[in-house]
Amino acid sequence: MANDIISLYRAKLALEKGTVRKDWGGKLSVALIYPNYYRLGMSNLGFQLVYHLFNKRPDVVCERVFLPEDHEMSLCLRPGKSLLSLESQSRLQKFDLLAFSLSFENDYPNILKILELSNIPFFVDERADPLPFIMAGGVTTFLNPEPLASFFDFFLLGEAETNLNKFIDLFKELNKSGLGRYEIRLKLAQNINTLYVPSLYRPEYNQDGTLKSFLPENDGVPERVKSAWFPVNEESDDNVAFSTITTPDTEFGNKILIELGRGCGQSCRFCAAGYVYRPPRIHTEEALRNCFEKAMNRSDRVGLLSAVVSDVPGIGNLAALIINRGCRFSVSSLRAESLTPELLDHLKQAGQRTITIAPEAGSERLRRVVNKHLTNDKIIEAVKLIARTGDFSIKLYFLIGLPTEANKDLAEIADLVKSIRHNIIKESALRGRIGRIKLSVNCFVPKPFTPFQWFPFEQILSLKKKQKWLKKSLAKEGGIKISFDVPRWAYVQSLLAMGDRRVGSILLKAHRLGGDWKKAMRFSDVNPDFFVYRPKNLDELLPWDFIDHGILKRHLESEYKMALKAEESDICHVGKCVRCGVCARGNDSATDLR
Repeated sequence: MANDIISLYRAKLALEKGTVRKDWGGKLSVALIYPNYYRLGMSNLGFQLVYHLFNKRPDVVCERVFLPEDHEMSLCLRPGKSLLSLESQSRLQKFDLLAFSLSFENDYPNILKILELSNIPFFVDERADPLPFIMAGGVTTFLNPEPLASFFDFFLLGEAETNLNKFIDLFKELNKSGLGRYEIRLKLAQNINTLYVPSLYRPEYNQDGTLKSFLPENDGVPERVKSAWFPVNEESDDNVAFSTITTPDTEFGNKILIELGRGCGQSCRFCAAGYVYRPPRIHTEEALRNCFEKAMNRSDRVGLLSAVVSDVPGIGNLAALIINRGCRFSVSSLRAESLTPELLDHLKQAGQRTITIAPEAGSERLRRVVNKHLTNDKIIEAVKLIARTGDFSIKLYFLIGLPTEANKDLAEIADLVKSIRHNIIKESALRGRIGRIKLSVNCFVPKPFTPFQWFPFEQILSLKKKQKWLKKSLAKEGGIKISFDVPRWAYVQSLLAMGDRRVGSILLKAHRLGGDWKKAMRFSDVNPDFFVYRPKNLDELLPWDFIDHGILKRHLESEYKMALKAEESDICHVGKCVRCGVCARGNDSATDLR
């Protein structure tokens, strides 16, 4: 085992293909940081895409940084040592810009750990030249960046393909201008309408703790910050995001990940990605075919990513292309009602052993509440088709703690799983091999920009009781493996997803207490239950309302009310309706409506 960090990093680089190494001379230096381990960060397609976009520019050198793991962490903690970038093993203080890529709220504590390991002050107003500016992008930042407001100079909101180059051009100019840090942040906010600078905004609160107002303090700084979106459904395969670096040291091995499309039109009311990535966009079959050809010249294994892979037009033809080339592929997710024998047969030939579908709820009533557009009959039909095709294991995703959930809905999860098991056995009888069921049960966490943003997180004790009941009710069923997330950590995720900038103090306290969230919350001046357990009023100003995704707030309110009546609404018909407001985003008067 390497006993110094430089040797360890060089060994890691030696296993990679596609790494970009550049001389620093005259270039803007960017440390792109994934606040988790290397094996997870390199499995994140968004992180790889931003690395590619930065390094496409001849005037930028971008190097990667990850949270150290095990032995690597012990090396960083030695006296006089510091966290280093991967490519050139440079200290983070040497860079012009630290850019965090944030995909999950539960990674937020690692941000502070990385800053600490780099000897960089946590707070914006404690950092001075020549320390780097600190920014972030990624889906959690354009859902709700407020819990991180005290720690970041700015956030670039939305999809990087659209706004990253404009930001780099202006930042480079300002960084050489001799202006102070405050003036640079102000100029950025005044000239880039998708860039959010928290220090330029002042929140005011009502006596009950809710937001009274949230306004910029300077002229030219917008009241609402737009989230950028990218029209990925153009013909060119240059717009298809795929892994630029492969390495065996990831969750997916040397597999090349390819994004088939972005967003989802099913309109599930709990799903933030289904709202902030509107309109849903899918690449053309021709563009994907060209991208597949390039990918298969680099690797014989590809991973196909989309909100629902089975909904992609031409997916059967594309899967056949991979199989006929002697390559293998896997898929991220499938929708029960769009499964076909052809696609399942290709997956069988590709060696995929598990098929994942997400009923989300056990009862049809609760599926109408969440707008799932899925009946028990369709689920059973899909299960029969899967079992008939091969001895796949079936992974089922369910949520507990959903709005309006009752004990009857919970009982119907157990009933549905038993019915699925029965049908697998029946369809597999002649083959003699029976696939297993992997049941993943997670706690519902409310998310911004969804119709469920006004609902609270369920009490931890109640969620634990539901988990215990489900485990007991399925204990005697053979061939079923059940896993649960931890309600306490789902509570923390809910706090970080739904909180305002006051929650940053709890995050900092938890860091200083070595990750003891329970103690941090107990001794905090801020009541975390206020953000997690409190139902929000429909007319309440929410911490993220300053972000403009083009989604009309009144549309979310309408969906919220339909959920309470267990009524489904239609799926997205891109360009054919304007009910959510997104397809009218070119009309400023439409997107300004709340």
